[in-house]
Order: sequence, then structure tokens, then C-alpha cells
Amino acid sequence: MPVATLDQIRAKIGSSVGVSEWIDVSQERIELFADATDDHQFIHVDQELAAQTPFGGTIAHGFLSLSLLSRMAADVMLIPDTTKMAVNYGLDRVRFLAPVKSGKRVRGQFTLDGAEEKPGGQLLLKHTVTVEIEGQDKPALTAQWLGLIFT
Repeated sequence: MPVATLDQIRAKIGSSVGVSEWIDVSQERIELFADATDDHQFIHVDQELAAQTPFGGTIAHGFLSLSLLSRMAADVMLIPDTTKMAVNYGLDRVRFLAPVKSGKRVRGQFTLDGAEEKPGGQLLLKHTVTVEIEGQDKPALTAQWLGLIFT
């Protein structure tokens, strides 16, 4: 994660902090996620049956796409130069807008909505994240993501 001063982070409130690198959503990644979560619904893992659906093939789990936010954030999310650790604090809103078909690539676009100082040297960062699907107008998802930084 890029390091910045608290003043530099505050100056970014209301604007984009960046766009992550593209991430491949391969069938292998989808199947590994299915195994990790015990969610083997056919639309994710059975290419023959999934081909008969309106999706035309297998698609990633919505939660797989959501879980990639951590990887995407590593490319662009600003953290204070005094950070000891960062943890997920929650999601205020998540909307799954379009399926991610197997073999597609996704990336995250991050906008910093707020940086609230908390007691004990903590900083609550709020980002709006849009996960784009390469070659498509409609994003996979949007989320308001909260991260708690310990300084």
C-alpha cells in the first residue's frame, strides 16, 4: 500500500486515490474459492451446465470478487506513514451489479470518502470502491469499504 502523511490522505478526501492493476479471474481461481467456501453451485464450477444459463458459462462468486478488494487495495489505498497495522472494519454497502465470467479480468477504482480520527491513535478510512470488468461498461460491484488503521 502506498504510504502518505495524514495531511496528504486528508487532501484526497472526495477524490480518487487510484485504480488497481488488473486481476485474472480464472476458472482455477473460481474453483479454489468454491473449495475454500464450500460453495459449489453449478454456475461457478460446472462449465457444461453453466453454459445453458443466461450467463453462457461459469461465473465468479460475488464474494470472490468482493474478496479481491484486499489485493486491489494493496496497489492504491493510501495509509499513514505511521501505520502499525490495518484491519477490515466493515462494509456499509455492497451491490453486485454484473457477473464476472470465468477468464475475465477485474480491477478496483478507489475513492476516499472520509478519514476519521478515533481515540487511541486509530484512523477510520472510508472508500467507495468500484470493481470494473475489463471490456464491459457495467461494473461487477460497488462497495463502501471501511478500514481501521492503527498508528
